Amino acid sequence: MSYTPAMKKISVMHIKMPPNKFRVIDLFSGAGGMTLGFTDDRFCGGFECVLSVDNDAAAMRTHERAYSAPGVVGNIEDWLQTSPEIPPADVIIGGPPCQGFSLLNKNRTGDGRRALWEPYMDVVEQSGARMFVMENVPELLRSSEFSDIQARASSMEFDTIFEVVNTADYGVAQTRKRLIIIGWKKGLIEAPELPVKTHSKNVDDRFLPPWRSVKEVIGDLPDPVGVEIRECEPPLNLHFGRTPTEKSLARYKAVPPGGNRFDLQRNAPEITPACWIRKTSGGTDLFGRLWWDRPSVTIRTEFFKPEKGRYLHPEKHRPITHREAARIMGFPDDFPFQGTKIEIARQIGNAVPPLLAGAIAKVVLKALSAKAQTKAA
Repeated sequence: MSYTPAMKKISVMHIKMPPNKFRVIDLFSGAGGMTLGFTDDRFCGGFECVLSVDNDAAAMRTHERAYSAPGVVGNIEDWLQTSPEIPPADVIIGGPPCQGFSLLNKNRTGDGRRALWEPYMDVVEQSGARMFVMENVPELLRSSEFSDIQARASSMEFDTIFEVVNTADYGVAQTRKRLIIIGWKKGLIEAPELPVKTHSKNVDDRFLPPWRSVKEVIGDLPDPVGVEIRECEPPLNLHFGRTPTEKSLARYKAVPPGGNRFDLQRNAPEITPACWIRKTSGGTDLFGRLWWDRPSVTIRTEFFKPEKGRYLHPEKHRPITHREAARIMGFPDDFPFQGTKIEIARQIGNAVPPLLAGAIAKVVLKALSAKAQTKAA
């Protein structure tokens, strides 16, 4: 069942939880990569989603299909103004939209999205949650809002720990740096640990396996189906092909393994965009090929456009497919993405990698379980 901000009451209090499951609310949930890490036994488990909120209607269709949890489709501030019935929860998770802090946003000052942590903390307070996990870009650390978040948490009697993490350190075949903030209620929860790394950049590390490579996660896929589709139905159709123009195909062929737009300019200047020829520095990932033996660069929402980054297949003359991008992000093939190819690409690029979410969920689960056992004793 889907809900909209126009509904003043949302009947979620009746939800019966499975035994020994902690209750989680996912705010700014998108398709639910973070929910997956918390609720799916392949990543962590031990949690059940009781509510999700996001203004992306297609992403919420995906979330509903994946979890069958009540959801709000709309602006969180508009929704909160309707005095909704927020269900009790043990932990609030989510990442307030980060574009206001991102280095890709050249007009960060005054961006309204910077303040969306405030309704997030309102839900923490109103739900009675004992813990919260906030995910964002590392640039948040250098903003005034970071100290405001800490002050608000302290006023609600929460302690916090934080760390900038690289998703490749947690088994994701992608180098993606994110800020993780974990808060816990003073006196109710003992201080949790930070997520434990499971992989290492150092191939000679005796204790951890090396970072996962692109080849490990997409190397077994066959060539994509040679048709482009409008609406994607999981699980197979995400691995679809495109019909490039002759010029695009010639450009792809001019980029060698590991190459980028500078190789295109050297090998085929006659079909290189003039703006790239004029710009002789920077942008080394643009029109670049992924490497088989390394993690991917950060998967963003327009990974199907090689002019946006290093999104060409390591050896095939094409961009990576939606299925390949989803695998690089860490989504299992059975995850039921819903929507058009553009909507699903946005859901993939905006997601929290489930493996990272699972690593965070494990420390949250340990903290909540330890306190529950102490109370029972």
